[in-house]
Amino acid sequence: MKKFLLLAFLFSITLTAQESEVKEFDDIINTEDAETYIKEKKSKKNKIIIFNEAKHQSGLAVDLYKSGAATVVSDTEKTKYKVIEKTTTTNYRVSYIFFDGLKMSYSQINTLRDKILKKYKEGTPFSQLAKQYSMDDNANNGGDLGWFEKGLTHPTFEAEISNSTYKVGDVFTIDIVQNQWYYVILKTHEPKEVQEIKVLKIVEPLK
Repeated sequence: MKKFLLLAFLFSITLTAQESEVKEFDDIINTEDAETYIKEKKSKKNKIIIFNEAKHQSGLAVDLYKSGAATVVSDTEKTKYKVIEKTTTTNYRVSYIFFDGLKMSYSQINTLRDKILKKYKEGTPFSQLAKQYSMDDNANNGGDLGWFEKGLTHPTFEAEISNSTYKVGDVFTIDIVQNQWYYVILKTHEPKEVQEIKVLKIVEPLK
């Protein structure tokens, strides 16, 4: 009888601890709470991750955008996701051809840029020109920078690409003289507002 009561008592404690943990997770409402929770649990698998609507369109990401929470169960683990912060940021998308002023003179760069602008007007695809002339690894992508949020590029670069006088399909140049960076830019998309979510990810072993 005593043994049975002891087992029942221990079982009750286990259930209470589990309920407390679930409640603690459910009560997290912001980044500060999440960081405290991660620190207390001391597991390298627990973390805060960010999903960007323009870049992340997996089934999990879509579920989180819509419902704010998700649970994924494997053979050995249960992973819980919870949105703790939502923001909206302006995102841009352009393609570019880059010239390094440390490797070429300004006159050489301008001669090439004039040549590129002429070829583009004559019908040569910008992606082909980027692969041929651009001096950084993004040449492999045809110069496409993909969607990126406001504040991630050089202020001069951002100021020019966000200039409302440029329309989709326009080609223009940017000089960042202090860094010796020189560009030919193709505006490929209008700016758009993109939802970004900060998500708490918790991994628990299945018992």
